[in-house]
Amino acid sequence: MEKIALGASGVMVAPLGTGTWAWGDGMYWGYGSGYGESDIHAAFDASVRAGIDFFDTAEIYGFGKSEKFIGRFARADAAAIQVATKFFPLPWRLTRRQCVAALRGSLKRLGAERVDLYQIHWPSPLRSIEALADGLAETVEKGLTRAVGVSNFNVAQLRRAHARLAKYNIPLASNQIQFNLLERAPDFNGLTAACRELNVTVIAYGPLQYGMLTGKYSPDHTPQGARSRQFNAAYLARIQPLIAALKQIGEKYGGKTPSQVALNWIMQRGALPIPGAKTVKQLNENAGALGWALAADDVAMLDELSARLAKDA
Repeated sequence: MEKIALGASGVMVAPLGTGTWAWGDGMYWGYGSGYGESDIHAAFDASVRAGIDFFDTAEIYGFGKSEKFIGRFARADAAAIQVATKFFPLPWRLTRRQCVAALRGSLKRLGAERVDLYQIHWPSPLRSIEALADGLAETVEKGLTRAVGVSNFNVAQLRRAHARLAKYNIPLASNQIQFNLLERAPDFNGLTAACRELNVTVIAYGPLQYGMLTGKYSPDHTPQGARSRQFNAAYLARIQPLIAALKQIGEKYGGKTPSQVALNWIMQRGALPIPGAKTVKQLNENAGALGWALAADDVAMLDELSARLAKDA
């Protein structure tokens, strides 16, 4: 599988990753009710077999369980993987040393000496962007990570982080943001353009809009639990023209599913999607987005249709 670069960091990863927010998270995803450790271990194995060896996690996912699972699975299977994790700037974490200490905690849970990408999970109103970037720089200098990135940074924050890291001769490798056919704000507010300008890779979380782009849900079949409030029947009715287009386009490519088309669209836009997978079935579905490419006219049609939905929202 051809790898892609994370910015100018020199780190090369698969063009599709696996997000692990649900690995141990019972509050939003319901871990322990409907799926458990054996399910996600099988999904991990399937991911590695498919060549999807880039796993994105965070210290707060399952309150550390996600990191522990990844480390445990990798050791049990002797799997060579690449790991990205994140620092959460809690109010009492105000120094660069605490950023380093947090990464050391993540490494202990992962059972690793370093990660491939360390990211600031969110900007903080209590710390300047420069202070956050200083902490990232120290993790690189101490050899605890190969590359550093940010998450949920807007254009101004992105530029400040990029400039600060440049003072250490460290590239800003990535900005992890919500980006998909139903979340086009980064295109409209200049964020994706700024990332291209600065050679910062967009890592797209929620690339299937938390299941809404899979075609699984409809106004008559809405999601349960926490997602039901945001993605109600009215929302699902509004997006049906896009779902129908994804199905139609998928047929042109040998019967690709809506989710596979939606993931491939992100890749054709130059971003790295990291869909979650709680089961082997979900992982194999994600992997079907690899090995082919949407034609430019289909990308353009989806651009236009999704932009129209965003405008009408």
